Amino acid sequence: MWAVIDTSVYIGHWERGLYADRLDEVRKAFVVRHSAVVLSELRRGARTSQAARIVARLHELARDIWEPTARDWWEAGRIIQTVGYAHDWERSKRRDFQNDALIALTARGHGATLVTANREDFEILSRKLGVGVLVV
Repeated sequence: MWAVIDTSVYIGHWERGLYADRLDEVRKAFVVRHSAVVLSELRRGARTSQAARIVARLHELARDIWEPTARDWWEAGRIIQTVGYAHDWERSKRRDFQNDALIALTARGHGATLVTANREDFEILSRKLGVGVLVV
């Protein structure tokens, strides 16, 4: 069984020391693969040289990096349009949700479970896409 760990989990773990026990459980139960979108978000958000080194090391160690397909991008646009209008989201929220949709679509495409601390967005995506979500 495969798992993709969301950006929110890495940030909570690295910056606040959260989720250590849950991450151990995930590593025992799943083969962890990395999302190109998550790695990009982590790199973009690295505010210190230490954080940049940690993200670079994670990227180096990533055996397989999964990327969204052209079909995933197309589907993400539909989901963002539907969900964004239903929730009356502003443009900035829709832009943020796009990455979440791409991560979820990529995980679904590989039959992977998505591990996240972002309950709200990924529960919506789980319902819409049928992707397995594990909230830490």
